[in-house]
Amino acid sequence: MKKQSVLILGGGGFIGSHLAEYLMRDFKVIIFEKEGFSRKNIQEFENDIEIIEGDFQNPIDYTMILNDIDFIFHLAWSTIHESSNKNCQYDIASNVFPTLALLDSIKSKKGIKIIFVSSGGTVYGNSNGLTMKENSRHNPICSYGISKLMVEKYLYLYAHLYKINYAIGRLPNVYGERQHWNRNQGIITTFIYNMLINKPLVVWGDGSTIRDYIYVHDAVHGVARLLHYKGEHKIFNISTGMGYSVNDIIAKIINVVDSNPKIMYNDSWIPAFKIFFPAFIIDSAFVPFFIILNIVFEPLSNPIYTIFSPAWANVFNSSSDFLKISNALA
Repeated sequence: MKKQSVLILGGGGFIGSHLAEYLMRDFKVIIFEKEGFSRKNIQEFENDIEIIEGDFQNPIDYTMILNDIDFIFHLAWSTIHESSNKNCQYDIASNVFPTLALLDSIKSKKGIKIIFVSSGGTVYGNSNGLTMKENSRHNPICSYGISKLMVEKYLYLYAHLYKINYAIGRLPNVYGERQHWNRNQGIITTFIYNMLINKPLVVWGDGSTIRDYIYVHDAVHGVARLLHYKGEHKIFNISTGMGYSVNDIIAKIINVVDSNPKIMYNDSWIPAFKIFFPAFIIDSAFVPFFIILNIVFEPLSNPIYTIFSPAWANVFNSSSDFLKISNALA
């Protein structure tokens, strides 16, 4: 029986590579990435998937394969929320416009379903300490969140106008293997790395800031479940619904890594771009989330109970083998 085909835009990145590895058992997986991208994240299975390199802003680079595609996962994004306000025009031009071109390319292809991986935090804006659900109000205060929300709204519009099939998975703070330690994303990975090389942990504020975190395998498992969902809902917060402070995270990491790091609190810090919230947690209004998807789902890891899956914890416990640690973090 012929496998269905899945195109993953941004499939060589942190989350995209895990999604590709997860799906390749049951689907023909094609990843689309920028020219000359690093294949480090996919090196263990790149011979089992198809790889297309090109420019997402140039539809010609991917339209030739759309006739043979059943599903598209959209993870291609050129900005991060911390710096998106520096150049809002670039954020829109490099993310929203190319996504509109993609939607125009598939609007006449009735057999394709597109799953957009959105942001579980920035689309809502300041939560004022409340747990945000799918139907909570949206007042994003960074360009990254605005552009993510714009894509969500255009998906709704194109479904209304052209009957495209879509689903949206909003993710909170994802952590796990292949996350890079020095790209302004992922305090868990960054803190672990700094502990292992005996660098101090720099905490902006007093460490009481609360966020929710999800292990990358759980995030991918949840997003993948949107493939065959046929219910009425279109947007899902894929999260644990549990919040942890920065100090909680540090304590959990110390237990795993067996380290006694120096912690430097910077209480005088003024948040860059004014997108700092004391507490932010998302949860699903559809309780429990996977019942809506008609799937019995058990998370692959209990939320932050040791910070890592056993396999990842073992890598970090081998702190004398720096090469293994670097490979896990890079």
